[in-house]
Amino acid sequence: MADFYTTLGVARGASDDEIKQAYRKLATKWHPDRNNGSKEAEEKFKEITEAYDVLHDADKRAAYDRYGEAGLKGGAGGGGFHHVDLSEALNIFMKDFGAFSGLGDFFQQGGRQRGPRTGQDVKITVDLTLAEVAAGVTKTFTVKLLDACDKCEGTGAEPGTKPQTCHTCAGSGEVRRAQRSFFGQFVSVVPCPMCSGEGVVVTAPCKKCRGEGRVRGEHTIPVQIPAGVSSGQYMTLRGLGNAGPRGGGRGDVLVVFEVAEDARFERDGEDLYTEVLVAYPQLVLGSDVEVPTVTGAMTVRIPAGTQSGQVLHLRGRGLPRVNSSGMGDLHVRVQLWTPESVTREEEELLKQLAALHGAPPEQGRNKGFWTKMKEALGA
Repeated sequence: MADFYTTLGVARGASDDEIKQAYRKLATKWHPDRNNGSKEAEEKFKEITEAYDVLHDADKRAAYDRYGEAGLKGGAGGGGFHHVDLSEALNIFMKDFGAFSGLGDFFQQGGRQRGPRTGQDVKITVDLTLAEVAAGVTKTFTVKLLDACDKCEGTGAEPGTKPQTCHTCAGSGEVRRAQRSFFGQFVSVVPCPMCSGEGVVVTAPCKKCRGEGRVRGEHTIPVQIPAGVSSGQYMTLRGLGNAGPRGGGRGDVLVVFEVAEDARFERDGEDLYTEVLVAYPQLVLGSDVEVPTVTGAMTVRIPAGTQSGQVLHLRGRGLPRVNSSGMGDLHVRVQLWTPESVTREEEELLKQLAALHGAPPEQGRNKGFWTKMKEALGA
């Protein structure tokens, strides 16, 4: 995907006002309503809106500047998936620019909803283990949702009757209100209070749904969760939520992920950190040790002369990158294990070893070690 700054045609140091101006100009040009629903225009509109959504948000922009798109996908500083669909793109555009003079009349919808209202979204929280995150998993949920009434087919009107055009708004779903003030007369357009913006009223309500046009039903929803997700990220299942009243479209189902902590690891995006304890002879002479992985364990060779606290980097042994190729790394910190008590024989041997070794290197002669440690830790 092209760089977001290039997409909007602005410099990387562009101000917020410059980003808004560039986006407004491009969005007006490529808006689907101005291009007869052209698929090319739709894709262009989504692309520039995604770029704007990141760059006009200070936190998202900082993550993008530092990490690129990886910063928006659950990696370092990331905030979850970041790809907008057409509905989200239109909402972003109208939220930030719909109030500008002329835009409401220029586009077909004007930003105000007429007719039946869309149903409410439903949120489902999914508990995941780290092993499920590593492999990806399909989970099935049973939820109670509002469905279109089968008796009145969602109209809310008793069979044999039908909703009538609202006389207050003449079917437009909105009314104009004029108010006088010191500065003159102000006219505002608001949803019709009689029909709640639907343009029709039900005079003979359906007895089953009591005019609501919907009834509660039970649904089984399978959710295929991709590998690599993090707590707080979510998936949006479009059009699977509650049905709207009296023929309104369905809302969405938001599947929010909650990943349980694993005592063996600390997680940073797709990278994992763990620790192994080893005895002094293993550090000095080198040794094969067993290291935990998400799905089991693996044997890792500790080189002779390894220092306590040194980190071994195992490439590709972390978690999958969500919605992308590649794997994170597993970082293994090697720590010297010091026994709390020793036998008399062990104590004598340790004293002999101490006499043979003498004092450790002076701090000034040991700078190379700290330099290596900082490099290993990425400092």
